[in-house]
Amino acid sequence: MAATVEAVAFLGIGAMGHGMATSALRAGIPTVVWNRKPEATQDLAELGADVADTAAEAARRAAIVVTMVTDTDAVVSIARDQGMLAGLAPGAVWVQMSTIGVVGIEEVAAMVDAERRDVTLIDAPVSGSRDPAEQGALTIFASGSDEARPRVASLFDALGQRTIWVGPVGAGSRVKVVNNTWLAFGAEAIATSVALARQLGLEIETVMDALGGGPLVSPWQAAKLQRIATGEFTAQFALSLALKDVRLALEAAGHDRFTAFAGLADEWQQALDQGLGDQDLTVVTQTLEHQGETP
Repeated sequence: MAATVEAVAFLGIGAMGHGMATSALRAGIPTVVWNRKPEATQDLAELGADVADTAAEAARRAAIVVTMVTDTDAVVSIARDQGMLAGLAPGAVWVQMSTIGVVGIEEVAAMVDAERRDVTLIDAPVSGSRDPAEQGALTIFASGSDEARPRVASLFDALGQRTIWVGPVGAGSRVKVVNNTWLAFGAEAIATSVALARQLGLEIETVMDALGGGPLVSPWQAAKLQRIATGEFTAQFALSLALKDVRLALEAAGHDRFTAFAGLADEWQQALDQGLGDQDLTVVTQTLEHQGETP
């Protein structure tokens, strides 16, 4: 019952944080929100969220605090510079759901161990994009104390269609980098195949007919292929964020390994350098199609 009534604060109201806070509100969870740019919280306030003026205030007003921001630097800044970690009450739970990689979660865990041993850290990155976040349909890779699971159960039920507990703090982030490696190669398979098909004079509809419904194409890939066919590259998962996650995986593996993966990162960087970082990761298709062309 405690997990049902404890207030939850969401720090970071970007596309993912906004969707997650919306799902929590829909489930009837008392919700506090904070964002560096307050305008992002306006519609959440209309849905019933309490808006905090500072991260420290949000932390003081909730028994469970969720961070969902871009990278390790942003997480540490919220925790230290914005006063979140100091603002947490003794016994509070910090659910770190940002994708920050193995080195990042180790840094966060060391910070909690050094500064707030009376706070429980849960490492719980998610798989899913904006729409699943809004729909409460994320997959959560949770790791941390067994004793904290009942306290976050209702929250995770509101945010995700599936929660997988994978071990001690840090295991969740390790599973996430593996998940993102799988996703990256899946996206690359689409982009390269479509670019090759067009170079060979094939229509994308022909490729869709040939591969659709077969065992090689996942539902996620089929949806991405359909968006490419219609020229729809608005971000479901922005290329810049996808490339960040690829680099986290390479960092965890060691940069002298997995040369095909490193090549993928270099290729995606080319698309980023062309100003495509805010579009969906499938926009790499365009870069591949135009490789070798004279500017």
